[in-house]
Amino acid sequence: MVENAPYSEIGYKLFFKTKPFLKKLLKINAEGVENIPLEGGCILAANHRSHLDPPVINIISPRPVIFLAKKELFEVPILGWIIKKAGAIPVKRDSRDTAVIKKSIQLLKDGYVIGIFPEGSRAKPGEFRKPQPGVGYLIEKAKVPVIPILIEGTDKILPVNSKMPKLFKYNIDVKIGKPIRFEGLTSYEHIAEKVMFEIKKLKGEHHG
Repeated sequence: MVENAPYSEIGYKLFFKTKPFLKKLLKINAEGVENIPLEGGCILAANHRSHLDPPVINIISPRPVIFLAKKELFEVPILGWIIKKAGAIPVKRDSRDTAVIKKSIQLLKDGYVIGIFPEGSRAKPGEFRKPQPGVGYLIEKAKVPVIPILIEGTDKILPVNSKMPKLFKYNIDVKIGKPIRFEGLTSYEHIAEKVMFEIKKLKGEHHG
């Protein structure tokens, strides 16, 4: 762990000890974990269909992941406390919060891992949403490797509007692509679309 880390070091140490159990409990199959750099700042960019997605990524990641999370989640009892301890950064919906961008870039420069969901909000089961341009803005300014991640199955275990997970019935499949960079792309929209393209490609979907 890192001195003066933006997350609870004790909390993450305990969490890392429980990861093997949680991985079995949620029946997580992960491919390409070796593609996540073991040092240096980087961005993990994944599709989003369930509130389970952030903890699943942290379970399979060899390093703590700090997520950008919508501000409303910080007001939810228990969940709000947990994500604060995890170092999550609150984001206002439908706005380009420059303070969030600056904080994220600084954390990346300091060697931390930032987790983002380019779609902004959860997609319907089996579907993908249009990526948010703000994601392209962050990536262009940060200039760090981006690791695309495809998550499938979380929406079956914890669907939208569901309060309790349906454990033991479904598997969660995570595919992690190789780090990519975006030199030469200056359009934030194009960068965001390229990230989603790389995520979909892990499923074999090149279009849509």
